[in-house]
Amino acid sequence: MSSRVSGRIVIKGIVQGVGFRPFVYSQAKLYGIRGSVKNLGSEVSIVAFGSRFEEFLKAVSVGTVLSKIDSVEVFDIDDGDNAASAKGSESAAGRDDFVIEKSGRSASLTGFIPADVAICDECVKDIFEKGGRYEGYWATSCVNCGPRYSIIREVPYDRERTTMDAFPMCEGCRGEYESPKSRRHHAQTIACNTCGPGLSLLDRDGNDLKSASPIDYAARLLDEGHIVAIKGIGGYHIACIESSAVKLKTALGRPEQALAIMATGDTVADIAVVGESEHAILNGPEHPIVVLYKKDRDSHRDISNLDTIGCMLPYTGLHHLLFSKLKNRILIMTSANAPGNPMITDTKTAVSKLKGCVDYYLAHDRVIQNRCDDSVVREGYIIRLSRGYAPKRVSINLGKDCILGTGPELYTTVSIYKNGFCCTSPHIGNIKNPQTLEYLEDTVGNLKTLLGAEFDVIAHDMHPQFLSTRFAKRLSEETGAETVAVQHHRAHIAAAFSKYAAADAERNCVGIALDGVGLGDDGTVWGGEIFAGDILHLKRVAHLETVKMPGGDLATIHPERMLFGMLPCEDTESLLLSRGWKDSELAILKKQIERGFNVPLTSSAGRVLDAASALLGICRERTYDGEPAMKLEAAASAGRAEKWESVVTLEGDMSVLSTSAILKNALAAKNAGRSIDDIAASVQFNLADGFAEIAVEKALDAGIKDVVLSGGVCINHTVRETIVRKVEDAGLNMIINRDYPFGDGCISYGQCVYAGLLRR
Repeated sequence: MSSRVSGRIVIKGIVQGVGFRPFVYSQAKLYGIRGSVKNLGSEVSIVAFGSRFEEFLKAVSVGTVLSKIDSVEVFDIDDGDNAASAKGSESAAGRDDFVIEKSGRSASLTGFIPADVAICDECVKDIFEKGGRYEGYWATSCVNCGPRYSIIREVPYDRERTTMDAFPMCEGCRGEYESPKSRRHHAQTIACNTCGPGLSLLDRDGNDLKSASPIDYAARLLDEGHIVAIKGIGGYHIACIESSAVKLKTALGRPEQALAIMATGDTVADIAVVGESEHAILNGPEHPIVVLYKKDRDSHRDISNLDTIGCMLPYTGLHHLLFSKLKNRILIMTSANAPGNPMITDTKTAVSKLKGCVDYYLAHDRVIQNRCDDSVVREGYIIRLSRGYAPKRVSINLGKDCILGTGPELYTTVSIYKNGFCCTSPHIGNIKNPQTLEYLEDTVGNLKTLLGAEFDVIAHDMHPQFLSTRFAKRLSEETGAETVAVQHHRAHIAAAFSKYAAADAERNCVGIALDGVGLGDDGTVWGGEIFAGDILHLKRVAHLETVKMPGGDLATIHPERMLFGMLPCEDTESLLLSRGWKDSELAILKKQIERGFNVPLTSSAGRVLDAASALLGICRERTYDGEPAMKLEAAASAGRAEKWESVVTLEGDMSVLSTSAILKNALAAKNAGRSIDDIAASVQFNLADGFAEIAVEKALDAGIKDVVLSGGVCINHTVRETIVRKVEDAGLNMIINRDYPFGDGCISYGQCVYAGLLRR
């Protein structure tokens, strides 16, 4: 059988924004292929002629480092409709060369634009090369690195459809862009000091200081202790040196919150424990914030009063240039936004919103089309899904419908399923105000445009008052799409079990969901749940004890209220009175509980940890999300856990782990003079161990081999690893989806999975 010498190759997947066309061009030259390559948005079409066609086909099918190939198809040039563009094929047939044609758009978008990636090593070398074209230029990038999602307006990915269209290429950049020998051949972000985006340094009122060297000036200001807002790839950061940490936290109104730092790899290794896997994540193309254990738990307490510290390496040319000028080795880098709110992306808003907090602004004039916060990773698990990792695209068969998942209320993302792929947005935030809701709506609109999506189904949280739910209902009325309500914790399990459920919708699992809050079927606040069954028929078979939450959200801010709701005994009263509670305040709290006014019931694991933190005096008031539980874990890391007897009761055929019994043991240990660190460790261990024991029992009784774990509380090392060991020791399969966060950042994806299986 003779080898093929011509054909039209169609490669689908993430093949734009990844240097795919220049890569195809280079392979064509290598194998003596004539023809053309054309970007169609979610696919590339290659018309190829040459005696080494088969070798060329094999080479291009591998793709580039950043590409993700879903399929490779080859059609005969004269194969009618399949050949798509006979005219183009004929012109290619008469050529003696290979060319990159002007982009078009495929009828059915299946690929996607990749996430923003860190500057590559070659470009870092370029900005420090004496006399080079890119010496000192902050926005240097090539086909292998730089912004993608944050600058794109629409597909196909070409300069004119990005915010780089405001910067026409100079002669030098145009020459490299058109040169097949250049690493910047068809690099849409190519720019230099002559033609590219520029930097400026502004004072606190937004006045341009007209500095000839804004980076040098900013570095000097930072070293002097000033606070500088820095415009990055996906939004503004607020930066300062370590000695200004308290000043910054005071200005932000977050005196207790741990902040992330940026430093070089050597500095990070000096202050934190960096294992092989952490090193790989820190230095990967995503360059996320990596939460690391401090070498000295009491070090850098002005930055983080926990036993961990969030670290990231410089990931843009601007960062590398700034660190080359700084005398200090560490920069605090925190997102310029109120907690849960969207990251600030434009300078006018930054000057308005950050007045009184920031002394100077290091700004650039490239528009940020799609904001993107920093991703956060701990022990290989994603905590916040954003820059570098998102938009996240996974292959999954959820049927023919196009589905939108609008997410929950906290730590929200949105997801869109279409044509066998689900795409999840970067982190949006807490949908509790008009600004973040608007950001959610904008994100849905942007992804809808990039994917060419028309929604058949809109999946949303079961809670009717969530703004994301209301948005789903409104969008449904506008589009005629069907709505599907998905219970919060079932969405968690659906996200974690998605791969298996999509392959076999009737495959059963036992699902463990441990988090803060989610409306349950019975109208109470769930958060410590065990389910059994297939994804569409997950039955609640066990839960943590349902306890009183006096004041609702007020109990999350003042965890001592949660403590009294769980343990309303004389010892607790005495403890609170010793801490300054007045008799009248305690009487009001007791009366509120007796009358049941604004006292929701909850089985939340997060609230148990809050109450334990309050009991031990570790955190009496929450000043940022997750603070009581995070401080409890930090204390526990220095302690040794003691095994306590689990108290399990039955409600019909449903098992209930008594969390008040755990707190009673903790209180008794405290009164006996046991170490606070040891008690903290014991609370975490016994909560996880007792709940895992129930899950294992349910799985073995039902003959189910798969146990699924999800929920924000699983970020806690002891809780997660205790459950994992218990499940695996029982000979069961422990399933965790590492592609998505444990927390609510996975919910929109889980909503799509549930709705897709339901419709399929």
